Amino acid sequence: MASTDTTHDAPADAAAPEPATATADAPEPAAGVEAEAASVPAPATKPATASAADSTAADSTAADSTALEAPHSEDVSGLEAGLDALETSAPEREPFHRVLTRKVLPPVTAIVLVLALWQLVYALHVKRADLLPGPLAVWDSLKTQWLQGTLLQPIWTSLSRGALGFVIALIIGTPLGLLVARVKPVRAAIGPILSGLQSIPSVAWVPASIIWFGLSNATIYCVILLGAVPSIANGLVAGVDQVQPIYLRAGRTLGATGLRGVRHVLLPAALPGYLAGLKQGWAFAWRSLMAAELIASSPALGIGLGQALENARNVQDMPTVLATIILILLVGIGIELIVFSPLERRVLRSRGLLAAKR
Repeated sequence: MASTDTTHDAPADAAAPEPATATADAPEPAAGVEAEAASVPAPATKPATASAADSTAADSTAADSTALEAPHSEDVSGLEAGLDALETSAPEREPFHRVLTRKVLPPVTAIVLVLALWQLVYALHVKRADLLPGPLAVWDSLKTQWLQGTLLQPIWTSLSRGALGFVIALIIGTPLGLLVARVKPVRAAIGPILSGLQSIPSVAWVPASIIWFGLSNATIYCVILLGAVPSIANGLVAGVDQVQPIYLRAGRTLGATGLRGVRHVLLPAALPGYLAGLKQGWAFAWRSLMAAELIASSPALGIGLGQALENARNVQDMPTVLATIILILLVGIGIELIVFSPLERRVLRSRGLLAAKR
């Protein structure tokens, strides 16, 4: 029985290792899977590397952009500071010798040359002495009028008439110029008429004014207005035409409409052209006044420069004629230097153009 049991146990023992063999063979598929898995690249490793590379490139681009923008911002800041300095810096006072050389010496030289040429023509007897007196004879005439007290009265009479007529022309010509400049139908109707009136010589209005108003101050002021108003209006029209539309739009955006827009936006922007029209209007007013005083002469009107000139012509007093012409010239130059030149410098300085003009 024992042998039998032994015989029967042996196959059992022999069969027992089979599971062990199966167990030993089992790891082979695991090794194959690991090899296959190892042959496939890990998906998490590449995105991490790409993200780091992109981050590095972005940092490098930002650094380059910052490096490029830094000098540019510094240049812009320097440019703005320079422009602010140009706008806020006060003009330097010129030395006296430069002012003397640049402003006083040229006109004095011109006057000396004219007097020398005049004296030369007189010395050569191109005309008789009673027709073309020398500079000394004219000076004697001025001195005599000064001593007699008759020199300043004609100047004051003509100057007061011219100033009053110019102010009236300014009051009429400014709204007329604004109306022509801003209203197209009015411009189409009146614009050519204003240009035509400006081209008419002022002396042509004197006979008609005498017929209308007689020998009175109204005749003189009528001639002054007809000569000065078209010039002032046309000057303002030209100034308004040069105003940039963006100024008007900005003014409307800020609430400057109607009369406020005209006062605070339109007129300041058109000031250079308007000032040129005022200068030309004064020149026309002064010439119109002289023409009216020459023709419309009456004791009731008083003696102006034009009347004094006509009286000297009637008595063939050529030194007084030339002296009166010189006084008319000096008054015109004085008004230019005292009134209009300071206004022009102020306007140019406010726009930063004074240094460029110099």
